[in-house]
Amino acid sequence: MSIGRTGEAGPFRKTPEGTDPHRWWGLVVIALAQLMVVLDATIVNIALPSAQHALHMSDGNRQWVITAYTLAFGGLLLLGGRIADLVGRKRTFVIGLIGFAVASAIGGAATSSGMLFGARALQGAFAAVLAPSALSLLTTTFTDPRERGKAFGVYGALAGSGSAIGFIVGGLLTEYLNWRWCLYVNVPIAVLAVVGAFALLHDRPGHREAGLDVPGVLLGCGGLVAIVYGFSEAEPRGWSDPLVLALFASGLLLLTAFVWWQNRAPSPLLPLHIIKDRNRAGCFLTMMLATIGMFGLFLFMTYYLQIILGYSPVRTGLAYLPLTAAIITGSTQISARLLQHVAPRMLMAPGMVLAAGGMALLTRMTVHSSYTTEILPALVLMGLGMGLTFMPVFATATSGVAPRDSGVTSATVNTSQQVGGSIGTALLNTIATTSSTAYITAHLRTGAPKALVVPAGVVHGYTTAIWWAAGVMLLAGLTAGLMVTAKAPKHGVPADAPVPESVT
Repeated sequence: MSIGRTGEAGPFRKTPEGTDPHRWWGLVVIALAQLMVVLDATIVNIALPSAQHALHMSDGNRQWVITAYTLAFGGLLLLGGRIADLVGRKRTFVIGLIGFAVASAIGGAATSSGMLFGARALQGAFAAVLAPSALSLLTTTFTDPRERGKAFGVYGALAGSGSAIGFIVGGLLTEYLNWRWCLYVNVPIAVLAVVGAFALLHDRPGHREAGLDVPGVLLGCGGLVAIVYGFSEAEPRGWSDPLVLALFASGLLLLTAFVWWQNRAPSPLLPLHIIKDRNRAGCFLTMMLATIGMFGLFLFMTYYLQIILGYSPVRTGLAYLPLTAAIITGSTQISARLLQHVAPRMLMAPGMVLAAGGMALLTRMTVHSSYTTEILPALVLMGLGMGLTFMPVFATATSGVAPRDSGVTSATVNTSQQVGGSIGTALLNTIATTSSTAYITAHLRTGAPKALVVPAGVVHGYTTAIWWAAGVMLLAGLTAGLMVTAKAPKHGVPADAPVPESVT
């Protein structure tokens, strides 16, 4: 088994605590990059009204500021993961950072809506290269169980709370500077991360001999783009719209062809043994279901706080702080400590039950709810639950993977998150809109004043959708409990040492 370059701690060799302090600074670099990628999915949400006004976007087109990013990110992740495996994780990490910074600068300087949409798509494409590289660098650097728990605790905390942090940062930048800084802010972060990557991160060369599976790229990425696009269009158009149905049908057809081809390809884009593994499949499914519920929450709470309770962008962002703190606490202080001693599902299943309990509390909110007594306890419960879940999902899904497959495995975890987010946003928003319309129509017929009925109807729609989100969270907990059978890592033993390269 290869140990790595002389003088460096090999990625798969046990390294005693304190031998190489640089790997913890390397974690800071990886965490910075991951935070930038995750928060960019939501940082522009609060800035969207300002950007729409400045660039004269129509209501029908404004969704592309969000969709262009998620479409490129979710659709190209598998390709990004395989590129990381082929040419080296550190190299693709740096390329991803530089590309993301350039795309962010173009978006910040946008003079038309088309220019902004294009920049957001470019951001998503480079994020699809960056995210798998970041996670696989983490996977191959930290293999000692104690260190691995701490490192994945930090990563899981950022993956879970990054979206909420995006609302906070977006609110502050929009209110005190302007919407363009929601994009410009990525440039200094990326520059810091690039400098840190060159100085602190180490990686073995890529596996160029494997080759790139071009038909797999076209089928897999095409299928994912069609599915993600279908869910994004289902929100404004409705589920029975011919375009939406055509996108879903073509996406399923392409993904079916993709699976068929992966059994025959000489160098498959996604080796099927990765998703045939029960623990990994359980983690991918748990992540997707958990993210469906989580993104629904972010969507409704942002509108509820700003439109119903009348919060400013900054106050809305700050209202998410307890959720962010709870996710970080659950991930770094609870999961990271307990994963050494208990099976992953003993964290993931209770975590999802806890998050579902928080969701259930939120279903009691009204037009006049108090943030302190009714919203805050629910956010704390959900944050702790998501923190308990995300960290063991990332650690278990990426454990024991052959080095040449670590990038594409990391990409599959991220794909589960992106697809879950797209489904959650479209599905739960449709449920909320339908419920609100039915409530408002029924109550207006009774002669009730419109000024009272409309806000109450909107909140009724939110609470109906949140009940569904709670159900999905419980399903995620059940999935984790039944499918993830991995045992707790043993002390002092490298975590599921990957298959030697010579074997693969």
